[in-house]
Parts: sequence; C-alpha cells; structure tokens
Amino acid sequence: MQFEFVKDMPRAAQPEMTIDISFLVGKVVFVWMIMLLFPVILSNLVYEKQQKLRTIMKMHGLGDMAYWTISYCYFLLLSLLYMLFLIVFGSWAGIMLFKMSEYRVQFLVYFAYMNLQISFAFLMATYFSNVRTASVTGYLFTIGSGYLAEYLFRPIFEDMSLSRSWTTLMEFFPPFSLYRIIYEFSPPPSPFYRTDFSGIQWGDLSDRKNGMKEILIIMAFEWVTFLLLTFFLDEFGTLINGIRKMVSASQKQTIQLQESEYSVEMDRTDVLREREIVEQLLQESDSSYSIVCNNLKKVYHGKDGNAEKIAVTGLSLSIQRGQCFGILGPNGAGKTSLISMLTGFTKPTSGTAYIDGMDIRLDMGKIYTGIGVCPQFDLLWETLTGREHLMFYGRLKNLRCAALDRAVEQSLKSVRLFDGGAADKRVAEYSGGMKRRLSVAISLIGDPKVVYMDEPSSGLDPSSRRALWNAVMSAKQNRAIILTMHSMEEAEALCDRIGIMVNGSLQCIGNSKEMRSKYGGTYVLTVTTAAGKEEVVEQLVRSLCPAANRVYHISGTQKFEMPKQGLRISQVFQAMEHAKSWLNIAAWGLSDATLEDVFVKVAKESDISSV
Repeated sequence: MQFEFVKDMPRAAQPEMTIDISFLVGKVVFVWMIMLLFPVILSNLVYEKQQKLRTIMKMHGLGDMAYWTISYCYFLLLSLLYMLFLIVFGSWAGIMLFKMSEYRVQFLVYFAYMNLQISFAFLMATYFSNVRTASVTGYLFTIGSGYLAEYLFRPIFEDMSLSRSWTTLMEFFPPFSLYRIIYEFSPPPSPFYRTDFSGIQWGDLSDRKNGMKEILIIMAFEWVTFLLLTFFLDEFGTLINGIRKMVSASQKQTIQLQESEYSVEMDRTDVLREREIVEQLLQESDSSYSIVCNNLKKVYHGKDGNAEKIAVTGLSLSIQRGQCFGILGPNGAGKTSLISMLTGFTKPTSGTAYIDGMDIRLDMGKIYTGIGVCPQFDLLWETLTGREHLMFYGRLKNLRCAALDRAVEQSLKSVRLFDGGAADKRVAEYSGGMKRRLSVAISLIGDPKVVYMDEPSSGLDPSSRRALWNAVMSAKQNRAIILTMHSMEEAEALCDRIGIMVNGSLQCIGNSKEMRSKYGGTYVLTVTTAAGKEEVVEQLVRSLCPAANRVYHISGTQKFEMPKQGLRISQVFQAMEHAKSWLNIAAWGLSDATLEDVFVKVAKESDISSV
C-alpha cells in the first residue's frame, strides 16, 4: 500500500554527529602533553649546573640576574611556541578541547601556566646536581601527577557533597591546576555532542562555576613564590646558610680582621718572608699587588666514617701585576683546591684572599668581571663551535663588533685553532688537546686582569705546548697569572716565581735560580766505568768531597751528590781527567741541581716531617 502525499513530521535539524578524539584518549593525556616541557627545562638547567657551565659563565662576567633572565625568556619562548603549535594543530584536527573555548582565554590561561611551570622547574633544579637523576625524576613526576589528577583530584572535584575549599586547596599543586583547566575547557563527557556547551568565553572568566579566576590567582601567587624561593636557595643553598651569609656592611670589617687559625710550623725563611709581606700588605694596601692570600685554609669534612681531609693549610701568598706565579706539587698537594677557592668554586674554611682589593668571601660577583679561568677539566658546550665559544665569552667581556672579531681571531691563532677549519667545528668533534687549547683561549679573551690556569698544558703535544707557552708569555703583561703544573720545564720557561706545595702547605717560594741555589745546593757527578771499578771511583769521589753521597748505582754507572760548599770545580775536572786513563772511565759529567731535584728533595723532606 502506497502512502502518497504522506510526509515525515517536521523537526529541528540535527548537527552532524562527530566523535571527539579528546573523549577517546582522556584528559590525562593532554595533561601529560603540556607537562612534557617540565623535565626538558629541568634537565637543561641541571646540565649547566652539573657541567659547571653556569659557574664558568659567571666567572667571565655573567651575573646571576642576567643568567636567570636569559634562561627564563628562552624557556618561555620555547613553551609558548610549543603551546601555539599544540592549539593550532588541535583546532585543525577538530579537537573540541582547543576548538570550542575562545582563543584569548586559552592564551591567558596557558600563558599563566607556562610561567608557573618554568618557575617550578627553576625551583626543583636547585635540589639536583645530576642530569640523569633530574631527568628521570622529572618524567616520573609528570606521569605520576597525571594519574593522581585523574584518580584522586577528579573524584574529589566531582563529589558535590565535599566542600569546594578542598578543591581549591588541592589546586595549589600545579598539575592539579592544569587538570582543572583541561577539565573546564573540555566538552561534557559524551561522544555525541548534542548539548549547548560552547566552551569558555572571555566573559566567563569571572564565573565561579568554572573557577578560572581562582586558578589564575593561585598560579600567579605560586609563580611569585617559586621565583623568590629559587633566588634564595640559589644564593644561599639553605635557610641556615642564608642567615649566616647575610652579613651587613658593618660586620665586613670584623670579618676581615679575624684572627689567624694557623701558625707557621716550617722554618723556611722564604715562606716566613712571604707571610710577612702579606701581613704588611693587609695593613698598607699596595695597588701593584693583584692577588693577596691571607691564611687560606680548606678542610673537606669526612663522610661515611672517613677522616676529614685538610686540602690547604694556612697559605699566605702575594702576587704582583705583570707576574706569572707557578705552583708545583705532587697529586693531592692542594693546587686545585687553592684555585677552586680563588675562583669561587668552593668556599674557604677559614682565611680569605683579596683580588684587586676585593674579598673572595664578600665580593665574588665583582671579582668575576675581571678574571679569566682555565679550569683543570674543560667546561665546554658540546654543540657549540670553538669560534662560538669565544664570541660568547668575548661578549661577556664587553667586546663588540670589530673588536670582538679581532679578539676572537687573535685568540684562535694564538692557540693554533684558526687553520684547518678547527674554529668552526663543534666541540664534540675536538680532541682532548684541542679542547684544552680552547679553554686557555677563553681564559685570556677580553683582557682579564687576573688569570688562573689549572694545568693548562696537560694532554698537549710538544708543538702545541710551545705555542701555548708563547701565548701565556705574551699575555702576562699588566696582569697576574697563576699556573699549576707538573712540568719543571714549563715552570722555568713561564714563571717569574715558583712555589712548591706539599700536603696542602707552601714549602718554598722564589724564582728558579734562588730555589736551585738554596734547596738544591749540590752538584751531581755522574761516572760510568767498567765492572769492578765502582769502589775505586767512590773512593776517588770521597777524596775530592768527603760529604759526597751516592744516590744512584747500576751497571757501572754511579751518581754522587756533592755539596757546593768548599768544593772547587776545577779540582774535580783535573781529578776526573787524570783518572780516565787508569780507571777506564767511559763517561763522566758534572751538572748543577735542576728544579726537578729541588722538587723531589722538598717533597721528600715534607713527607718525612709530616710523619
């Protein structure tokens, strides 16, 4: 039977049914996507902290406020670009979470949260010193926070029998605030949108039902709080340290006049004379001295039942401008600990040092603007080239335009990194020696008045070492340089004065000639004879010098130390030339004591006295 002229009852048109992907994946996935930047920011900050890149930047003049401002702006720009891409792509893909609410509202809310997330990452970075630990913790925090928001915060929020104050209190935890934002921006929980939900518009911000106004206030309050805590913890470490370090200007003089905790036990006249010079400089300042160390002491407290280690013991030292001072000493003598205190890596246990009249305990921020540092281990960015490193540190030293280009080119040539394209290679492709030369070039760029170099020539081939020596010798005009080294040849070639450190204390000090004359006051006679003639040679040497001491004997070759006092060189020459015929002497030689002999002798005497 045909129903002609029968029509369906008129009714309102229904929109095309669409399935929103945000309903399928859930709100927690979008929480994770937005929080994904948190471990990235945290890892980057901890990386610069672990590699001490921030410290080396600070030593070249980058202040704390400038560092935090630049880092903050960089991460904020990165976060905004990430959110812009997420919103644009989400709107294009038809995700109602990004499509329904007004874009002005989304910008305001996400901008506030991005600022909060960055400040929270800054705060957390103060508690980590290892990148791997920080990265793992950041990702676990992101994943765990999403689950907590989904299975703890949402049931409490949707339970209308509970007071709204519980929800407000929980929103002080940043991930819960983000989950609430995603919750309010999302459509009702149905795969078929047949409701009148139109998202959140600008006029809905003051609506107490969606809670956007309260969330913005909470995030603004936390943002300010996190930044203040970051600044305090970065400056002082802990609350107790902060109270101790907040020294007023009236207390500064009291600190400078603290009594010495160390008394000189050695009877070295040169060390005593150096201490007297330091005491005189403290009473009457002399602008020609760039570095004055007064009773510097560093003690590393023992852990896990180990005894404490005294790295530097009451060291007093003065260095004039235009002078290169070398510090020699065996491994563990305290050389690196001394450099670390002078450069701000570590704090002295007692005593202090003055750099151009500024105290390292109170004025380190000002000191950094006028020093250059080549640390023992290369502190470089693997992704930057050698030229980019020098351009960056040159700008920190206020070099601009043509002056910067000339300084960079000159620095690269001085350390032999200009030719062969090495200047424009990433540091990750550098050998150990190339990295070392780049670190030296960084320490000298910008004309610093004080330069510290901790074993700068380690790992260099002879040709590169010679080029480095030339660079240091030409750079020491009108500046003070402290070098630590193991090479006696390097010490004699570069240093105007040399100090030998053993067991954390300065054992002797002076130029190379003075030290050889005073502490190596012997000649070394070497004689090689046929087997069976050793005893006769020894008797001959003792007839020339009864105080002679045989220090080496193997396969017919003997070495004797002969005190210079009362010994005539001409007499030794005559006796040995006369004995060549009847003793069958194959070779003989007489040499003065070297700096290496002085070093070995002083180190042995110090070890014996310490026992």
